[in-house]
This record gives sequence, C-alpha cells and structure tokens, in this order.
Amino acid sequence: MLSTKASRDSHGQDSSYFVGWQEYEKNPYHDVRNPTGIIQMGLAENQLSFDLIESWIARNPDAVGLKKNGASMFKELALFQDYHGLPAFKNALVKFMAEIRGNKVKFDPNKLVLTAGSTSANETLMFCLAERGDAFLLPTPYYPGFDRDLKWRTGVEIVPIHCSSSNDFQITMPELEKSYQEAQRLWLESTAFDCPKFISITEALMDRHLENTDIWSRIHIVYSLSKDLGLPGFRVGMIYSNNETVVSAATKMSSFGLISSQTQYLLSRMLSQSKFTSNYMEKNRKRLRKRKEMLVSGLQSAGIKCLKSNAGLFCWVDMRHLLSSQTFEAEEELWKNILYGVRLNIPPGLILPLLGAWLVQNLLCKPL
Repeated sequence: MLSTKASRDSHGQDSSYFVGWQEYEKNPYHDVRNPTGIIQMGLAENQLSFDLIESWIARNPDAVGLKKNGASMFKELALFQDYHGLPAFKNALVKFMAEIRGNKVKFDPNKLVLTAGSTSANETLMFCLAERGDAFLLPTPYYPGFDRDLKWRTGVEIVPIHCSSSNDFQITMPELEKSYQEAQRLWLESTAFDCPKFISITEALMDRHLENTDIWSRIHIVYSLSKDLGLPGFRVGMIYSNNETVVSAATKMSSFGLISSQTQYLLSRMLSQSKFTSNYMEKNRKRLRKRKEMLVSGLQSAGIKCLKSNAGLFCWVDMRHLLSSQTFEAEEELWKNILYGVRLNIPPGLILPLLGAWLVQNLLCKPL
C-alpha cells in the first residue's frame, strides 16, 4: 500500500520548469568536454561574487577549521544542537538583514526561526497559517516551484492574482478583489510599490505607524542566504514573524529541517564582520547591475524587449513576436525549440503563468 502522495503525480515534477532541469542534467554544457550540451539558464544562482567569499575564507581559516581563538570547537559543534539554533548565528543573521536594508528596520532574533532553506521556510509557514483546503492569493507571475513547495504536502491551494504586462504586472484592486472572492479567504497581504528602491513590508508598516495594529502580527517574512550570498547549497533559510504563536509552532516544526551547527558557526563568523558584509554587498550589487545591463542591451539589439526592473536575479523577456500564435501551445512549441534546438534551458511563461517570461541567472541588480 502507498499513500496518495506517493502514488499520484501531484508533486508537479512533470511541469516544463522541472523538465528543463532534467534535460540539462542529462546533457550539461561544458566549454571543453561538452560544447554542444545544454546551458542552464533556468536557475537563479548568484555566482558572481564567490571570489569575495573565498577570499574571506582564506583570511579566516579558524572559521572553516571549526576553531575559536585557536581552540577547537569540533566537539561542541558535533554534539546535538536544539532546534532554536545557535544564538551567535541568529544574532549575526538579524544584524545582516538590517544592514542590507540600510538599518531602517531592526529585527529581533527571538522572532526568527531557522530552516533548511527558503523552500522549507515556505512550507513550514503554510502549515502554521492554513488548514488543508485553505487558499492563498499569489500575484502572477510567480516561481513555478510554489506549486510544489506550498501545496504538495500541506494540501493548501493557490489562487492567482492575475497581473498584466499592460501595467508592468502591478497588483490592482479589481484583480485582488476578484481573486479574493474566488478564494473567500485572505490571511497574508501583499503590497506593491511603484518606486526605484526596494522597501520591505515591515518598513512600510513602520512608516505608517501600524506596529500596534492587528496587521503587524499578520506579516511573515521568509528569507534565505541563497541569493544575497550565493549559497543555495548551504541550505540556510528563515521565517521572521511578529506573531508569537507562529514563531512557537514554526520553531517546533523546524526540527524536521535543521541547519547544521557547522554551517551556522561558519556563517556566524562571516556575517558578524560588518566590514566584509558591507564590502560584499556593494561589489555584488555593482556586478549584478553590470551583468543585467549587458543582457538587456544585447537582447534589445536583437529586437527583444525586457520588462523594466531594479531587483532580483530574473529577467522577464517579451518573446511574443516569435510565437506562431498567441497561445500557450505556441509558447510551449517555442520553448521546446529553444531547449532542444538552441540548447538553452529557460522556463517558459506558461508555467508562471505569463507569455514570454524568462528566468535568467545572475543578471539583475539587487535592491539599492
């Protein structure tokens, strides 16, 4: 006997997003060993600033060697650590989170829950906020992995808020109301800002002096070091919430996906050095901005437009003029030609859902 999760194809693994990954893994590009292989451009990895991190590691061998002031920390780190996480790491992490937001917002380490990456954080949050069958409103286009991460084991549903290219995919009240009526339940709220700088939801609420209102306890932040530090393999994520019940429940659930104590120790040493983190973020932003400008310029010279943006590792490209018809079937045909003919793995917009949306690694600048 098997469970329904094991016997049914509800994971979403057959979507174009994951199919592209599988095709790349079977035939990965290499400039010498396999120059005709598939180039992976469907994974949001930031590999532009590894040299800065490796330079720090070379200057701080004790951190990698699990030592403190020359004395070994091996035994302490090798023994069991409870699921609350190392205090030194949580303190360094909230300090880093504040720094990258210009210290306009402060974070309390006691309201932070550590998880093995943002994937684990997202699912844990779903378990805390919803019952099976409940629905969450999610603006499109969204990361296709959410259909797996948020829905597969929790049993919750996603109701899309359909956003349009006609207004640069801003959330509008008519579409929000339409999706709300469809879901008939709204617990999390999203806010769109038409401005050149990133403003966190916490900062927006503080600006409006809403700290003592009910909405303050209904804001939950998921963050990871995968993009800012380019460390997805380290599996470091977190949930931050002002809701004590959510923090308590999520902390208990985090025992199913802990971050190793060795990883926490290494990163606590790294993130506690403000000189390094500020230098890293400044150089990383410049490199990402330069790469984004290079890509957009190249595509424009080829007659391909990109959606204007100022943050993230993504590039939304308008390929409608290459479609045989304005349908998702035509887009899937174009996607297959690019994957198997041109040998580029890019997620098609139909899985997001959005015509002509491309996810490209290492290309757009981070929040200024």
